[in-house]
Amino acid sequence: MAFFTAVSGMNAASKNLDVTSNNIANANTVGFKESRAEFSDVYAASVSGVSSIQAGTGVRVANVAQQFTQGNINATGNNLDLAISGDGFFSLGSSATSDQPTAFTRDGEFKLDKEGYVVNNQGLYLMTFKPNGTTVAAGFSTGVLQPLQVKANQGSPTATSTIGVSSNLQSTQVAPTATTVDPAVPNSYNHSTSLTIYDSQGNSHIATTYYVSQSPTTPNTWNTYLFVDGKPINTDGTAAPLPLDGSQSFKTMTFDTAGNLTTVMPLAYGPIDSTTLDPNLNVDSLSLTFDFTGTTQYSSVFSVNNLAQNGFPSGNLIGIDIDDSGVVYAKYSNGKAETLGQVALSRFPNPQGLAKLGDTTWAQSADSGERIVGAPGTGSFGKIQSGAVEASNVDLTSELVRLIIGQQAYQANAQAISVEKTVTETILNIR
Repeated sequence: MAFFTAVSGMNAASKNLDVTSNNIANANTVGFKESRAEFSDVYAASVSGVSSIQAGTGVRVANVAQQFTQGNINATGNNLDLAISGDGFFSLGSSATSDQPTAFTRDGEFKLDKEGYVVNNQGLYLMTFKPNGTTVAAGFSTGVLQPLQVKANQGSPTATSTIGVSSNLQSTQVAPTATTVDPAVPNSYNHSTSLTIYDSQGNSHIATTYYVSQSPTTPNTWNTYLFVDGKPINTDGTAAPLPLDGSQSFKTMTFDTAGNLTTVMPLAYGPIDSTTLDPNLNVDSLSLTFDFTGTTQYSSVFSVNNLAQNGFPSGNLIGIDIDDSGVVYAKYSNGKAETLGQVALSRFPNPQGLAKLGDTTWAQSADSGERIVGAPGTGSFGKIQSGAVEASNVDLTSELVRLIIGQQAYQANAQAISVEKTVTETILNIR
């Protein structure tokens, strides 16, 4: 019996060496999780149970359990490389039409295939939540998963609808001597601001606002006149007559005695028909709202603190960004960013019960429990780090120590067989 007991010990030690060697071999495999050989003792049982003086019949391998502890996160500089800091697995689909994942991994080495899909080294597709629009504010459909695809198309233009201006209008200014605002006549206005705006096809236009003080007749009051591409625009969006005759309509801003703006914002202009700006244009009408919040009337010289608008021209794709919540942005040369999806993470009640598929991927099994899907950074899910990968969680020092222990266990069991052989020979040599 001792022979078989020692043989079981050698088999167990050999399996331990196999597991340790596999860990060492994968010390540099991205997303790899080390395994641990777990053993159970073996007793021969009878109808009456195990005898109290039973010595045992050896050992068996009870399980080879993977340890899903966090690996170090190493920077790579490649935006499509992803690492999970915390709990969860990347969800992978088997085809470009997949709506549910078939495999899961911690290996975040992703790249684009020829059709623009984000895939891993085995060609499995990274699954994301479908965006409801082109902005984060529009949200994501967390019940709808789809493979992430990056299309190298042009970013669509966005027509300007709001203009923000924050400035200081010099309080010591008085009404100009010329009564009709004319850009060609400097003494017909006090100050002006200009910025580029865009129509629905991405064509650029110059919007200039002229500020005219009404002091001393009406103190703390300024009239604002809008010109687009040098053409005078009435507040209802129609063109003022040329040559200028003083009939152009305007908006009025008032200030209190402390120089603070009291006019309710915003101020609306439009709609401005495209043919008003250019007879050859055929685009959507421009409706502009001006927000002068933050504008003051102090004695200091005229200054512009902020000048912004929300339109964009068309642009070319220049890169991909992924934030820590897994939101994927397509960035365009016009400064615009559109959401392509949100990385879908999966976790399981018992990750050690996942079925091993190889290539650092796993599949759901009866032992793992049902998949729980969620967004990075929510609930128990970890956050995403772009431009980095999670290294193997193998500790080489510990594995080398285990290698020595496993070798000693194997040698000790081999020695037990040698001793049993000597005892057996002694018995056989009795005369």
